Amino acid sequence: MNFSQRQPKWHTIPAVALNQIFDYLQPQDRRAAASACYSWRLSFFQKRYFKNFRFQLDLACDDQLAFFYRSMANLAKELIVVFDFHNAFHIQKMRRLLYKVARCDNIRGLRFQTHNVGLVAIGNMHSEHLAAIEQCFVEPLKLLLNRKRQSCQLLDLGAIEALTYYGHDFLKAMGKPQELLQLTLASIKYDPSHYPILSLDTTLLQKCAALQVLSLDYDTLSDELLHTIQVLPLRKLLIAVHGLDSEEQPDVSESAWAHFSAHFASIELVLTLVYAYEAIELLQHRVLRRNMPITHVRLLFCELMNAEALDWMSIHHSETLRSIQYVDSAYKNNGCVDYTRHGYMRQDPFVMMAWRCKRLEEIVVHGYMMDPHNLVGIARLRGRQLKRLEVSLIDWTSAASLNAYNEEISTLLGQEWSPIGPEKLPPSLAFDHEVRDQFVYEMLRQDLSQ
Repeated sequence: MNFSQRQPKWHTIPAVALNQIFDYLQPQDRRAAASACYSWRLSFFQKRYFKNFRFQLDLACDDQLAFFYRSMANLAKELIVVFDFHNAFHIQKMRRLLYKVARCDNIRGLRFQTHNVGLVAIGNMHSEHLAAIEQCFVEPLKLLLNRKRQSCQLLDLGAIEALTYYGHDFLKAMGKPQELLQLTLASIKYDPSHYPILSLDTTLLQKCAALQVLSLDYDTLSDELLHTIQVLPLRKLLIAVHGLDSEEQPDVSESAWAHFSAHFASIELVLTLVYAYEAIELLQHRVLRRNMPITHVRLLFCELMNAEALDWMSIHHSETLRSIQYVDSAYKNNGCVDYTRHGYMRQDPFVMMAWRCKRLEEIVVHGYMMDPHNLVGIARLRGRQLKRLEVSLIDWTSAASLNAYNEEISTLLGQEWSPIGPEKLPPSLAFDHEVRDQFVYEMLRQDLSQ
């Protein structure tokens, strides 16, 4: 008898017995057992082992796509699709994929992640390009949203500007809007100074009676919309600011935010400015309101340090603000506050935030020159309540000892601390605009998922 004949024939175990064995195993052990042979792998792919499974699919990988069609289409609860919006082959694959997803009742959530967010300026899109988007994305998505038996609970359009303009159509197509839990309609604009404004029928949002997370562009907001969504059980509202159009879009009133904050006492409100070159200058006049319950602020590549707006927030949002991230490219300016513009200010705005904001636990600053004395002051004011202090530009000309400052700040924060060195700087701070877009995109995704 040779060696192969003495080997036990594990693949001959009856499926009933194998299923009972799998039921006793922990998830990681079950996955390991499934790699033993083909028959064991077949027993592994059953719905009872994939109750809340999230599957990420990259359309660049044909093997992964085939595996999804073969094994995962009827098991995954949430699907994350990674693709290139510039790639015509990806778009054609997407059409077939989305029609398949629309027929899979088990898939209750859909997220898009694209390597290229801005396809082309929306006003310059040719009719055939719009038709392709409607055929490959909009029509199958409507089928998905229109399901009655197992409705969609999560729709994330991936900040793709060309898709977010169909937000009204998607809401209108929902068969069971009352079961939607998360909706992402905020986008990254191809041209942040000129773009059409999405208008939403507020009564459609009102039907989303279980909605917990909502992401919108600031232009979509209005007093009526803020009033309408007060009937929803929101726990997070994300607002992306790009441009400000005084002619078409009236500012949201102080009274509307007052009623909103009174209703949502513990909501998480994330305000993000993305390439908002004009809006950053008018931030404290046109966007910020005393009664906005802002918890997180992101100022991303706006090419201006508006210290007055930061100081305004430290006064009026001292009870709610928990995080501030200012990220810009140092080469755009000298990384310093223009005190001729903010003549009344003599204190660094981040020091004032650390002093006034009682709940502040995160400060991230790139592209703005920090004084080491101010960093020590921030650490003394916040202490161990400050969970993250990240800076990259520091003026060491008047500092006695780099190590002494690092050690003192580490002691005050209760964790090892040092400034971010050039080798660890985010790649977004370089000249590459596509890399910067990816950084902004990932920031939006991170705030959405936290």
